Amino acid sequence: MGAEQQTTIYLLLDSRGTAIARGRIQGRTDGQFWQIQVEDGKIDKVLEHKKLKLLSILDAGPSYEGTIVRSRNDMIQLEVAKIQRVEGDMRKNLRVAVRFKSLIYPLTGHWRGRREVESNDLSAGGIAFFTDHSLQVGEQLEVVVPVTSEPLVVRCEILRIRPGGHAIMYAAKFVDLCNDEETILREAVFNLQLTGRGM
Repeated sequence: MGAEQQTTIYLLLDSRGTAIARGRIQGRTDGQFWQIQVEDGKIDKVLEHKKLKLLSILDAGPSYEGTIVRSRNDMIQLEVAKIQRVEGDMRKNLRVAVRFKSLIYPLTGHWRGRREVESNDLSAGGIAFFTDHSLQVGEQLEVVVPVTSEPLVVRCEILRIRPGGHAIMYAAKFVDLCNDEETILREAVFNLQLTGRGM
């Protein structure tokens, strides 16, 4: 942990991985105790939990676990430890249930044009959506993600198919994302988690 002043914003999650607030580091992070200002008036929600997980909005930032040791106004003090796991997986797997209408375009496969889809959930690593059109596992396509700061068109690959009622649900992972696209997706997922703008 560096001794520099931190302005990093962290997403604060409960022990089950549900986002509950956003926090801004106040002061240094070279010790085991951190001061965090809880944003958006969510301090009461944060104080319902003893242990928290902290995910940096920046991809380069490591993830931490912390135990609340004291609080005052909108500030909490945490005793923190770095999470010993693959950092990228936790961010990519943070998933929010969200419904929006969108379009997909083929990159491989035997169809042309565009098709309408409706999302089921979104993460920084992929998307699940419904469509009444037939797609194949391994097929690559482009999907429009309209819930980011600017609508984003990203490439994805179909991983799984779940037959359902009138529409089939497809789970797809994003591929060939540049760093900016990954950051935009992650911020959108974090914001959707915090605002509850999903289902």
